[in-house]
Amino acid sequence: MKMYLLSLGAGVLVGVIYGLLNVRSPAPPVIALVGLLGILIGEQAVPVVKRLISGNPVNVSWFNSRCVPHLFGELPTGVDHKVVPDQPPTRGIG
Repeated sequence: MKMYLLSLGAGVLVGVIYGLLNVRSPAPPVIALVGLLGILIGEQAVPVVKRLISGNPVNVSWFNSRCVPHLFGELPTGVDHKVVPDQPPTRGIG
């Protein structure tokens, strides 16, 4: 969830900067989002069509294992990850 909030925060920050500079975004937001959705759907159409051509059924379990993870990315699991302490940077001499 933290990644989604950081992404949203970065987008809001860029929007504020655009507003302060009186610059319009490169594409209207709704059109840009629809375009991104189209890209995701198009990417998932290829494995579905390949599976149908090979004669294998496209069932819910196959779709959930092959398509859903790519569409939504790695969703938070609620499991704490091991925290690795920071290490000082190393520099080579020469």
